[in-house]
Amino acid sequence: MPTTKTSPASKLLFRGIHVTLTPALRTALERKAERLLRHEPRIVRIRIDLDHDRTHGQETFIAKGHIEIGGPDLLASVSADDAYKAADLLIDKLDRLLSKRADAPRARRNNPARENAVDE
Repeated sequence: MPTTKTSPASKLLFRGIHVTLTPALRTALERKAERLLRHEPRIVRIRIDLDHDRTHGQETFIAKGHIEIGGPDLLASVSADDAYKAADLLIDKLDRLLSKRADAPRARRNNPARENAVDE
């Protein structure tokens, strides 16, 4: 039976809240988010919401990321004064969460159990 490969772009969902996602911004988000898919092929879906908040006289961009993967989903949120900067910070944070999650089983496997510690 032939296997069908899904393109990385089909796993990426982007949404702009109070901001229009221009083609340039959407392309930048896709390029950055594909890095996460290269690191972890078991990702089901990545959703990135970019919100433009204009409260209290300040303009802030809030980027929220949601990675659907086997096990608990990964969630992250960052804010910055620029949309591209918020996207960069979010992808970096999601990348750290993915690597932390990948290293957790190895850390448990390589550390002896507490019951083997000195019981004096």
